[in-house]
Amino acid sequence: MAHSALGVCSWSLQVSNIPDLVRLSAEVGAEVVQVGIGDPTHGAWDEGADFVGALQASGLELSGTMIGFPGEDYTSPATIRETGGFGDPALRAGRLEIFRYAVDKTAELGLQCLCSHAGFIPEEDGPERSSFLDCIAEAAQYAGDKDVLFTMETGQETAALLRRTLDELKLPSLRVNFDPANMILYDMGDPIEAIEILGPDIAHVHAKDANPPQTNGEWGEEVPLGDGSVGMAAFAEALAKAGYRGPLVVEREVGDQAERIAAIKHGISVLRELT
Repeated sequence: MAHSALGVCSWSLQVSNIPDLVRLSAEVGAEVVQVGIGDPTHGAWDEGADFVGALQASGLELSGTMIGFPGEDYTSPATIRETGGFGDPALRAGRLEIFRYAVDKTAELGLQCLCSHAGFIPEEDGPERSSFLDCIAEAAQYAGDKDVLFTMETGQETAALLRRTLDELKLPSLRVNFDPANMILYDMGDPIEAIEILGPDIAHVHAKDANPPQTNGEWGEEVPLGDGSVGMAAFAEALAKAGYRGPLVVEREVGDQAERIAAIKHGISVLRELT
């Protein structure tokens, strides 16, 4: 399996300025970086409005961007179901404004993939699902107008529901950021089977590993790459079979900075052996 690059998510390094991002991404052996645009979950930049220019001058190879929203609460699956993405109709207008800003910055950087958690997709047909899909379509259409892809991150729905949603909307600018560990953390199905279902629409990939929840309604446990239930060899093989040749970007969301750096180095080493 040949991938263009192995990389890291900027927020996983717990940095707040571009020089530190350059230094630590090199330290972990990353060839590309997915960069957070700036939000409470994915960090903000000391460079402020100048962060785009600082990134452009840094020499970093970027795989894409990421945006989250103020007020998202990851305390439990139940809290993020209530607060995540575009799920709450009362918050959609404000979050669409943030999303448009992220699209604009992604376009300024000359990048194609903007990742975000869309929120828990309503499963039953009816007004709730229709209004949610209208919001997603509005976001994706704005992205498409700027030659940007809205890549919805997996995990908060089954692969079958996401497949159905993509097929229903039929928007070329709406794709998938595939995170195998999220499928396990949210207890939403087998990530290898999910690749088979979503393969043609996977535009970007997070490399992350996890074990499933031990108690209903609780999170699973994120673990270092190769130590969990994803099955990294099968993961790499499934992506190759699906025709994915883009970057594999290590995301690590637990531990202090030193622990994260060690886990990311290990993860990139695991991926290098597989690819």
